[in-house]
Amino acid sequence: MIRSQTLPARRSHRHPMRLRLTLLAAMAALLASVPLWASNGNQRLLVEMLTYLALAQLWNLMAGYAGLISIGQQAFVGLGGYALFALAMLAGVPVLVALPLAGLLAALIAWPTALVAFRLSGPHFAIGTWVIAEVFRLTVAQIGSLGGGSGISLPVTIAKTIADSRETRDDLTYWISLATCLAVIGGIWALMRSRLGLGLAAIRDDEGAAESAGVVTRRLKMTVYVVTAGVTGFLGALIFLQKLRISPEAAFNVTDWTVLVIFMVVIGGIGSLEGPLIGCLLFFLLREQFADLGTWYMVGLGAVSSVVILMAPTGLWGQIAPRTRLRLFPVRRSAPRVA
Repeated sequence: MIRSQTLPARRSHRHPMRLRLTLLAAMAALLASVPLWASNGNQRLLVEMLTYLALAQLWNLMAGYAGLISIGQQAFVGLGGYALFALAMLAGVPVLVALPLAGLLAALIAWPTALVAFRLSGPHFAIGTWVIAEVFRLTVAQIGSLGGGSGISLPVTIAKTIADSRETRDDLTYWISLATCLAVIGGIWALMRSRLGLGLAAIRDDEGAAESAGVVTRRLKMTVYVVTAGVTGFLGALIFLQKLRISPEAAFNVTDWTVLVIFMVVIGGIGSLEGPLIGCLLFFLLREQFADLGTWYMVGLGAVSSVVILMAPTGLWGQIAPRTRLRLFPVRRSAPRVA
């Protein structure tokens, strides 16, 4: 009798998830078709948006779930970009092979970096990550074979090994960006619905209580830091593959690769997958409308941040979700109701 009553409840409970996955798959398919109908300018804009969205989701994983407030993620963007140029130009590695290798190298460098950074906590950790990024920037600027302080361009002959046509290269870059962004969002979603995700949620809520409950907090935070650094390095390699030129100032720019990412996460809502998505869309909307204002544009972003932080500390998604009960990426498993 109980089985006949609970089975429909379980099936009805699964329907919203199936509908959600169907809608997300349809959106992914639409995005995958962009090179077939969008202009080159709009396609490049979408590549930039997808890259920033992936960076924002990664920073949100660190800060919103693992409690690691880093302002030095530009270190791994720069390391990934320079690793790509070094592998392609100095070692002769094919570009499409050098991309994942650049991410792997960034993760390998992040491991000893984390051993140093994790000796700090709170604001000291945040400042420490920025100092580490500056050390990397100054170090790379001394490498003459990679252009030193003035930077270096990727030869066109190397870029053409991907594809002879510029349009084909742009299409391939777009699809790689899209696949990476979807993998980051899907991976974090799956992680937060797993036992490891429960451990990260416990760390976010109360690290001391998480340790007393058996969560190995240091190991889990270290893993998140290293994996995030590796994917960030891959994204950095992809960013500068599209630009075809890299320099220490551009690769390790704290404003471009950390401050703007933090803006997206904080405005959208930290500690949720939907928050960075909303923050990214809002940022690019503001940029397209007001970027011509020069320095006033950055002042405006700061003013928007201040207003949102004061009036909506949980971000825009934190205000929308409780009122609409809408969850695009639910991370909590609801128990089926028993009639």
